[in-house]
Amino acid sequence: MTVVRSGDLVRVHYVGRLEDGTVFDSSEGQDPIAFHAGSEEVIPGVSTAVIGMQPGERKTISVPPEQGFGVRRPDLEYEVDRSLLPPDVEVGDRLTADLGTDRITVWVKELKPTTAVLDANHPLAGKTLVFDLQLVEIAKPAE
Repeated sequence: MTVVRSGDLVRVHYVGRLEDGTVFDSSEGQDPIAFHAGSEEVIPGVSTAVIGMQPGERKTISVPPEQGFGVRRPDLEYEVDRSLLPPDVEVGDRLTADLGTDRITVWVKELKPTTAVLDANHPLAGKTLVFDLQLVEIAKPAE
């Protein structure tokens, strides 16, 4: 019986849902994702959940924010003058912003008449996620 060990390259089909059942991502109709089990290539909750699985096995896991996209940080929200944004910007748009010497990704959270609230938290930060996983194969065992 071959099972996934930490460091194995695996291929996995998945469906990611919020706790209310809303699907936010899926590999359905696409190639399975490939990553090394136990690595930081995908969120920790998924990366470690495949350890011990066998090819063909399915499981459903619940991933708390700390093992997903992190906890929400209110200090990562910024109110800026709307004139700094593209004229056609809409709530939910993803933008790149310069913060000192760093370039960060932000999402437009709110548009006010003269200002906008930008959020550097990942949109799924602070949320418990549910994943249906199917281990397709162990592509390369760890050496």
